[in-house]
Amino acid sequence: MKTTTGVQLAFMMFVEYFIWSAWYVTMTSYMPEHLHFTDAHSRDIQIGAAYSALAIATMISPFFIGMVADRYFAAQKIMGFMHLLGAVLLFLAPTTTNSNIFYWIILAYSLLYMPTIALSNSIAFHQMDDPGKQFPWVRVFGTIGWIIAGLIIGGLKLERSGATFQIAAGASLLLGLVSFFLPNTPPKGVATDASASLGTQAFVLFKSRPYLIFFIAAILVCIPLSFYYGFANNFLNELGVKNAAGKMILGQISEGLFIMAIPFLFNSIGVKKMLILGMTAWILRYICFAYGNIGPSEWMLYAGIILHGVCYDFFFVTGYMYTEKKAGGKIKNAAQGLFTFATYGLGMFIGTWFSGYAVGNYATGEHTHNWTGIWLVPAYIAAAVLIYFILFFREKKQLSANQ
Repeated sequence: MKTTTGVQLAFMMFVEYFIWSAWYVTMTSYMPEHLHFTDAHSRDIQIGAAYSALAIATMISPFFIGMVADRYFAAQKIMGFMHLLGAVLLFLAPTTTNSNIFYWIILAYSLLYMPTIALSNSIAFHQMDDPGKQFPWVRVFGTIGWIIAGLIIGGLKLERSGATFQIAAGASLLLGLVSFFLPNTPPKGVATDASASLGTQAFVLFKSRPYLIFFIAAILVCIPLSFYYGFANNFLNELGVKNAAGKMILGQISEGLFIMAIPFLFNSIGVKKMLILGMTAWILRYICFAYGNIGPSEWMLYAGIILHGVCYDFFFVTGYMYTEKKAGGKIKNAAQGLFTFATYGLGMFIGTWFSGYAVGNYATGEHTHNWTGIWLVPAYIAAAVLIYFILFFREKKQLSANQ
């Protein structure tokens, strides 16, 4: 791969994830300030619903990529078109005070944005001579983009402002224009049927009892994950944490650091212990949030944020690796598609709606909540999933990251 191509791909990844971070993390703080709700309970339910939009898009986007984009369009052109349309919707999002209209704008935008994740990966892989070595170095710029967006939003104190959507819209417009000049990634010319798009060929994995147990646990653990994505920023702002969005990027830094330990630990302690560590970290995170405060226990807030690396890497990254090893070469792409659909699609859809209802039940005022009660809910759920996993998961064969 040429150096100039690598620079183009790194820039693409940087802006792709900058856009997502700019509006997504702080939407939970923006909505109560600018949208009209009938009461605090309905407000939190609709915040959960807004976050469910990306889960819905995750479930739908495989159809679009597999059955339309791959057959008819060059990946870089359709990505450019979708980012340009997305920029318009992001500009429109802060212009309404109607929560229902806002939801439909976010849903429409999510349906445009989520397919670009797969498209950006396709563009990158198509240009690489050795994707196994080259892709991580390109993809890391996406994490950097996410972090930079958080630092900008937090540093400028824009978390409750519609400027977050305007910044994301400007970045989307930029990437939309730049995409047309990215290296060509022509259409494959063959449509994928609906079952293949969803990875249903990988259903054969369910014949393996250990994988089925893991798969169910992966869906259920998305419920605690949804509480963090949907309400952590609002929680920190209600507590009075300064530059909350900037401090939350510690979670992404933690994620980047812990991911380097995954291959070593996968081989040395095995998949079961890694998954258990990941689920245990979810419990510890929410206990830290439940009892942390501005004062003597402020360290618990930072601990809860930094534990994101263990929570995410040790469960989801390990889960992707476990899925690949169980699937083998013939159906590994279908297996990864099915795992993504089940977790970031179905699991997050259930989780975002449930978290909205749960948080709404603990509202104590227009802008106040019983956060101790709220965070103990996902802690209990994570504990239940952990007990279920320990009792029923039995993987007889030791899997290696190098297999």
